Amino acid sequence: MKEAILTIAKSPSSAAKLLSSVRPSLGWGIVIVTPLVIFAIFLIIVGANPIELYKTMIHSVFGDFYGFGELLIKATPFILTALATALPAKAGLINVGGEGQLAIGALFSTWAGVFYLHDLPGIIGIPLMMVAGAIGGGLWAAIAAFLKVKGNMNETITTLLLNYVALFTVGLFVHGALKDPASFNWPFSPELASQLRLPTLSGSRLHIGIIIAIVIAAIVWFIVAKTRLGFGIRVVGGNALAAMRAGYNVGRTQFWTLVASGAIAGIAGMIVITGIEGRLRPETGATYGYLGFLAAWMAWNHPLWLVGTAMIIGAISITGSSLEMTSGLPSSSVNILMALVLFAILAKGRRSKS
Repeated sequence: MKEAILTIAKSPSSAAKLLSSVRPSLGWGIVIVTPLVIFAIFLIIVGANPIELYKTMIHSVFGDFYGFGELLIKATPFILTALATALPAKAGLINVGGEGQLAIGALFSTWAGVFYLHDLPGIIGIPLMMVAGAIGGGLWAAIAAFLKVKGNMNETITTLLLNYVALFTVGLFVHGALKDPASFNWPFSPELASQLRLPTLSGSRLHIGIIIAIVIAAIVWFIVAKTRLGFGIRVVGGNALAAMRAGYNVGRTQFWTLVASGAIAGIAGMIVITGIEGRLRPETGATYGYLGFLAAWMAWNHPLWLVGTAMIIGAISITGSSLEMTSGLPSSSVNILMALVLFAILAKGRRSKS
């Protein structure tokens, strides 16, 4: 050990190499530890025991297969709505509309499942519901895309405002044409036929939606990183004016990229309905789009990295109940930890690029 230290001290280049190899791990260690320390200080201030609370939170997620399954269920729509943010970001667009696109995708897939597909076997009905969800989300995103390309309107504002329109649109249908006659006046749709629910692992709620989400993430990454189409999207996102002068149709690229992102969010809505809810409610998928947007930002809009950040957000989200039962704090207190994690990761990314 002493000889190794002397060797490093005598050789500045060796010390530099050692430091450069350790620095990335050290940086990510700081990113992981810092939010936990700050949140622990907050817990101490409000009279909670951070060590016991962290133990409970970890056990609730990784203590058994049920908890881990709940994590995967929660992370699935986050992955897809994160992709709905990351894909248009590659074309220089900011899509904040995953929330509304998910809701309309859920509406379209529920409508198809309730009125047209209820007698079909699942192997046919489920893919058709997925197509319906993708069409719904894509059409909703097409509104903002059209306003962007033809009206030169800011897509950040239009996609955000359309979220509220989508919420009221779903409410209109669950109080009207889609309302379950046997609901005792509660606003929700009839329950889907059992064969139209996503298959689950025996003895758990974990469904195949997580596989669908990861496959779509891999496809998006491949298209963006390895294909000519993806190269064109990245060129437009890098410099729209230069892309236009190079012969790229910027408007068409931005339009269809935003539509595709809406279709992905619409599939998330279909998965929420067929894998979790079983029926459409006014609050179906609430906050999934915004948390997916957060996951994409945390991963710097990388289609594969966002799978990990979506898992982080999913883990933090499902520990809210543990926080409430153990410390007496409201479950929404985990949003503080979520924000701290976001700031730490974004700071790490900025430092890495500087």
